Amino acid sequence: MTDRAYLKQLRTPTRENPLRILMSACLSGIYCGYDGTANGEYPSALKILTYDTVRVVRFCPEDFAFGTPRAMCDIHGGTGFDVLDGKARVLTEKGDDWTTGMIAASEKMLALATQEAIELAVLMDISAACGSQVIYDGNRFSENKVYQIGAGVCAAQLLRNGFQVISQRDYAALEILYAKINGNHRIDTTKKDHHEIDWYKEYFKV
Repeated sequence: MTDRAYLKQLRTPTRENPLRILMSACLSGIYCGYDGTANGEYPSALKILTYDTVRVVRFCPEDFAFGTPRAMCDIHGGTGFDVLDGKARVLTEKGDDWTTGMIAASEKMLALATQEAIELAVLMDISAACGSQVIYDGNRFSENKVYQIGAGVCAAQLLRNGFQVISQRDYAALEILYAKINGNHRIDTTKKDHHEIDWYKEYFKV
């Protein structure tokens, strides 16, 4: 789950020393989705780009490994952590095994985060690469698609190596972030993170 305590203790950035954020490239509007789009528009992430007290490093691990456009892929047999441990696989909707390429993409993302001394990652949830709260359990195009709690391969790689990750759907966490990078922002305490919404609680029975 989102570590709000970490967000609250983040330093107050300045224009001269901006907060270093790694963002899924599609969330910033770059057309790197599997179908050559940006997977829609995400105001919660785009808002971050409007501040001059942040430096956003954009990266799409799936574009890095497989190009754009590409097939859609999901994790089969576990979460991103299981893929890294050799216990689960990443397969396209047609069954092609992309496990090796996805692990290579996660290693590239980790190297970039380390090189840039990233202080926070804001990643696309649901994605087999970047999901941090919820991902699909197997093929999302199956007749009875199933969700699971867990991280995608690249988010798992970052988390395992000590980087903090939130998603574009963690609205309460993002409120804390906005307040850090804009001293005039008043936190909206009615906002919720993804694991706090009714759908999540009802679907996962938590």
